[in-house]
Amino acid sequence: MVSCNGGLNQMRAAICDMVTVARYLNVTLIVPELDKTSFWADPSEFRDIFDVDYFIASLRDEVRILKELPPRLKKRVEQGYLRSMPPVSWSDISYYHNQILPMIKKYKVLHLNKTDARLANNGLPMEIQKLRCRVNFDALRFTPEIEELGRRVVQILRQNGPFVVLHLRYEMDMLAFSGCTHGCSNEEAEELTRMRYAYPWWKEKVIDSKAKRKDGLCPLTPEEIAMVLKALDIDRHYQIYIAAGEIYGGQRRMAALTSAYPNVVRKETLLPSGLRFFQNHSSQMAALDYMVSLESDVFIPTYDGNMAKVVEGHRRYLGFKKTVLLDRKLIVELVDEYKNGTLSWTDFSSSVKASHTSRMGAPSRRQVIPDKPKEEDYFYANPHECLHQPDELSAL
Repeated sequence: MVSCNGGLNQMRAAICDMVTVARYLNVTLIVPELDKTSFWADPSEFRDIFDVDYFIASLRDEVRILKELPPRLKKRVEQGYLRSMPPVSWSDISYYHNQILPMIKKYKVLHLNKTDARLANNGLPMEIQKLRCRVNFDALRFTPEIEELGRRVVQILRQNGPFVVLHLRYEMDMLAFSGCTHGCSNEEAEELTRMRYAYPWWKEKVIDSKAKRKDGLCPLTPEEIAMVLKALDIDRHYQIYIAAGEIYGGQRRMAALTSAYPNVVRKETLLPSGLRFFQNHSSQMAALDYMVSLESDVFIPTYDGNMAKVVEGHRRYLGFKKTVLLDRKLIVELVDEYKNGTLSWTDFSSSVKASHTSRMGAPSRRQVIPDKPKEEDYFYANPHECLHQPDELSAL
């Protein structure tokens, strides 16, 4: 049994990992439980987001998946015969074989209560990497209702020409968690700090916002991203679809972006009545954004969270669709130089273009950093073992 933790895309990657672990250990998996206690407090079950029957059927040749424990084992669990534990982060498959399998044999039911990043990025057998991809790109379909709504949003956008999806991580929780307050008033900065201290599981409390921004560790602001889009010659008449929650500061904070790009849209404006069943279900709303992000002409994340990475990898799988991977450290440096008058717009624009020609989601290999899995490329952002690579990369 597994309980996933985090937002939709963190859980998505975890589900792929846990199916793969169950297959390798040749044990039965109970349909994963989704996180209902995280910051977003979404009550959705697996079946509310993913097509559970398709999930089970499409993997039946690989792993046995059940919707719930068989009665005999359910009784054991109710009587307290259950071991619950978090597996070690970034483990290779031998850890599961040597440490986890004996516990399943001993207790009959083992509950893994944390699943984020519990399987290594690299050094795993090819068939394991390929199964992670098969779960991600085939078995994990959204429910027919979500798929239908996603198609409707894409259809509306397509009727009006090309569209860019901007994964604008400028929600209140993101800014509070990261401690990034550039462009905020003193009152807003204090509000964000109060929020950070209110959540005990957000470990970092004292944060130097200026230093963090200079290191490229802050999400870009709507003003900064408006400058980047212009510098990259994104046509001002393109639709800019905002894949995000509520933007902190609302319309006032979005003003620079909406004046540069008048066709800024969101799912809520495109389908005002179609979303009423999804309100207050952040994972179902995120699933819609995920679908639209896959279909967009260009995908631009302003911060590298789980959605940014998982969508990047999925777009690679769909034929290396254009994904602009922003160099935030360089961008904020250029923005500041332009704003203080030491850099002309022409130089700003050409520097942004030149520095991003090789950051468009083209075929590449993951960067491996031994013993530093958090710092190396994430498997799901570039699952190169599963992609149709050009010949010169395949030979590497």
